[in-house]
Amino acid sequence: MNDNQLRKELKVTAIENGTVIDHIPSKSVFRVIKILGLDNIDNQILFGTHLDSKKYGDKGLIKVSNKYFKSEEINKIALAAPSATLIVIKNYKVIEKRQVEIPDTITGIVKCFNPKCITNNQNVTTRFKVIDKEDIKLHCHYCEKITKKENIQFI
Repeated sequence: MNDNQLRKELKVTAIENGTVIDHIPSKSVFRVIKILGLDNIDNQILFGTHLDSKKYGDKGLIKVSNKYFKSEEINKIALAAPSATLIVIKNYKVIEKRQVEIPDTITGIVKCFNPKCITNNQNVTTRFKVIDKEDIKLHCHYCEKITKKENIQFI
């Protein structure tokens, strides 16, 4: 390998324990970081955007040391980055690798698009039925309005 080839390679150190979120659309990396509150934790976090991907052409990646995500956090990842892969690492070994999945019901993590909805005016937990997992459309249990992907706001 010559010097130019060496400079083109990106080397990111392996993590001993934690989670890797791979195959995030590059434009969604900072949104995922914010949604998961990773900007407010003391764990070591490595991230990259616009990385080469054979599968997607371009991708983002987040590595979080000593952090394992709960199901409601994984649901947030799925809504923001449906193509993401979650990889659990323990003692430098992959313990689990799976595609995130948008659940059929979303509770307490997304705000209703309708300003008049009871969930936006009283202390009521939001609840949505996912009516389109491809284009991401959420049907509010209370006001029955549809929140589309571009209007999703995380609580």
